Amino acid sequence: MRELGIPDLDIRETARHIPLAILRVLDLARALAVEPDVLLLDEMTAALPANLAEKVLEVVRRQGDAGRSVIFISHRFVEISALCDRATVLRDGSTVGVVDIEPGIEERIVEMMLGARIEKTRVTARAANEVAIAGGGRPRLSVRNLQLGTKLNDVSFDLANGEVAGVFALEGQGQDELFAALAGSIRPTGGSIDVDGAPVKFSHPSDAIQAGIAYVPGDRTEALAMQRSVRENIALPFSAALRKWGPIRMRREQVVVSGAIGRLQIDTRAQGEVQRLSGGNQQKVTIARWIAANARTILCFDPTRGIDVGTKQEIYKLLRELAGQGKSVLFYTSEMEEVQRVCDRVIVIFGGRVVDTFPVEEADEPALMRAAYGLPRGAKADVGILAEVKPGSNAEAAS
Repeated sequence: MRELGIPDLDIRETARHIPLAILRVLDLARALAVEPDVLLLDEMTAALPANLAEKVLEVVRRQGDAGRSVIFISHRFVEISALCDRATVLRDGSTVGVVDIEPGIEERIVEMMLGARIEKTRVTARAANEVAIAGGGRPRLSVRNLQLGTKLNDVSFDLANGEVAGVFALEGQGQDELFAALAGSIRPTGGSIDVDGAPVKFSHPSDAIQAGIAYVPGDRTEALAMQRSVRENIALPFSAALRKWGPIRMRREQVVVSGAIGRLQIDTRAQGEVQRLSGGNQQKVTIARWIAANARTILCFDPTRGIDVGTKQEIYKLLRELAGQGKSVLFYTSEMEEVQRVCDRVIVIFGGRVVDTFPVEEADEPALMRAAYGLPRGAKADVGILAEVKPGSNAEAAS
């Protein structure tokens, strides 16, 4: 565990009390303990922040240097570029190509993965000053001096109507607690939250939902009733509003659910239970639920974790469309390249504080990593293997 960057873990702690990111590192430690000849990693870094992902890649690279073989399944081009010798590209369960890793190869990989979908899922480019601000410039969400024990300390920011604001942080810097407080899952110990200029206090997630704030977690199993149908999962937040005393008005519910399914292009060929859908389609269901419920503010916590490139692009495009309609999105991501793809600006958190805010055109990888380590702009930080790619390489282009 020291080798993997977690020297202070209490090995007597029960697994259910350990964060998901640390559990993933435990999975890798268990595999490495048997000194395998072939190490197979399936989206190993999907749940990891940048600092832990660096350690994992360093360890994996040493496996190759020691003469062992590694199969590395990932949707992160910057990691594939930094680590791999070649890549096999899959689409719909079949191999569509094998390519050597070389400068500029990521565009070819995207074309192979998306096929005919590439134009349909392309995110429209935008300038930093083209954010659609509705409602006379009043923030949709205003957070002031938010406190939560030692986890959050004096956190303040605004989220405008029509804006996608990113949140970037290394593991354990307070981002989990911030989103939980805004979603009504935990109660802050100090500070204030205003929605459309009016103060609110959340004692339960239902309070946040009533205020038009919806939460989309990175771990979709937290949000879905896996043994229930797509229709039931999407209808959960608003079915009560569609009925008076008596049976639920199924025809009206079906119209709303079908509209959300069509808008997100959810593949329901599996029918029946949500657990039969792919991970990407499951995540679409969690977002479709709040589109159907007409939520005005959507809190997305690493929503593209561990899903395919095509579905990622669809989610990026959807979030931009929602912003164009005046919705507000707070978007935490553990992938730095997503900041440039989705956000209008990015808020960086370190040690439970907001340490910097960047417009999207200034939010490159070095600037984000310096801020994420608590360093001022212009200072140098050792950001590890992910930042060691030479200028002009395919990894730089992918990021």
